[in-house]
Amino acid sequence: MSYGITRRAGLMTLAGLAAAGAARAQTSDFPNRPIRVVVPSPPGGPPDLILRAIGPKLQAALGQPVITENRAGGGGLVGTAFVARQPADGYTWLFTTASHTNIPPFNDNVTYDPVRDFTHVTLAAQNFGQALVVHPSVRATNLQELIALARANPGKLTYANAGNGTASHIPAELMKSMTGTDILSVPYRGVAEATADLLSGRIDMFFVGTQIALEHVRAGRLRCLALTGARRWKGLPDIPTMQEQGLTGFEVVNWFGLWLPAGAAPALVQRIHAAVAAAVAEPDVRQSFDTLGLEGVAMPPGRFAAFVAEQARIAQEIGQRVGKG
Repeated sequence: MSYGITRRAGLMTLAGLAAAGAARAQTSDFPNRPIRVVVPSPPGGPPDLILRAIGPKLQAALGQPVITENRAGGGGLVGTAFVARQPADGYTWLFTTASHTNIPPFNDNVTYDPVRDFTHVTLAAQNFGQALVVHPSVRATNLQELIALARANPGKLTYANAGNGTASHIPAELMKSMTGTDILSVPYRGVAEATADLLSGRIDMFFVGTQIALEHVRAGRLRCLALTGARRWKGLPDIPTMQEQGLTGFEVVNWFGLWLPAGAAPALVQRIHAAVAAAVAEPDVRQSFDTLGLEGVAMPPGRFAAFVAEQARIAQEIGQRVGKG
């Protein structure tokens, strides 16, 4: 009996060594084929703009094509769940927004855990908050006028919701909760679709990334009433924050991160992180980010893992406070 146990242990040790050797070999020649970056939102949104800026740098650093694949649906659920099921070999990445941690508290059909089911590679960028924009037909020129209008017309004003738990949903529901207003949520598949309906006047307001809002605000097609971050953005220097206009403690920023499926080799993670860190530090990328209202933040994997866990905890608290919209 003892011989059988020893022999089994020996076979397991050999199998483990073989697996470790295979993992090292896989990492040492990575990458040897194109890399797929899954964005779980429709084309044209902020993640696509970021990847457009850093993609050529990543391809140069890794020596293989880095191809964006948009897998929209469920406010990010479909594409994110897809990546969670892929091999952790470094050839399928997830690049998405803070919705990665914000979606689960607002949805009953999430099939993955944003912390446990992914390998956390890096935070790549963050913005200065979302821009609260309204159609010019809305009779409000600042946040307090908008709140007064909403209180006088409960359930009649509408806001675009590009997915429960996304950066368009959480600040809107938080504003409603803090001001006691009733504003109707209108669901959309993504930012581009929601922006189109806002521009046409089909909806009244939208919390959208500053990089998307800027062009339309400057052209007079939309009116910006506030920013959700802790400080103003130089692209819209005259636009005050929500806090400046009376909503003390209101701070919501959008961030953009990169993940692999759970179980990716540490050496693989470090290789990808290094490529992203180098890309966001390039002067032309920093300039591009600046025009988009973003700042590059190449957070190391360990710190990023802790950051994601903390963001997930905060999202749970917000979800309990504002409900499911």
